[in-house]
Amino acid sequence: MAHDKLIPAHREPPWLPLPFPLQLTRAGLSGFPSPAQDYEGRTLDLNERLVKRSASTFFMTVTGDSMEALGIQEGDLLVVDSSIDPRPGHILVATVEGELVVKRYELLGNRPYLTSGNPRYRPIPAADLECQAWGVVRAVIHEYPV
Repeated sequence: MAHDKLIPAHREPPWLPLPFPLQLTRAGLSGFPSPAQDYEGRTLDLNERLVKRSASTFFMTVTGDSMEALGIQEGDLLVVDSSIDPRPGHILVATVEGELVVKRYELLGNRPYLTSGNPRYRPIPAADLECQAWGVVRAVIHEYPV
């Protein structure tokens, strides 16, 4: 990820009203409701949904396969919030020896490690290297080929 650009969130994001079909997003089967039912007047603002603090939020595009088992694939867009203090279990963007990486923060034997979702990549001992957390991943946007 060393060549990716950070894309800041808009301080005053443009508002684009998108239909928010709540009725159609249920899990399980309970019949098919009318597409017009409970649809009118509801909108979805992706900025409101995904960006909690615009001043500390940025976006990044993922390269590589180290996080695929955790649902983060090459080409995905990450929504990252630098105001969140990382805790074990968080997925975060960090610099390791000057290179940007996306990893899961874990404590292994009370020592901090950055781990991948791919067994081909060894855990990174954060205390032994020059590491700095940039932010916690709040969301992953994955586009399907169409």
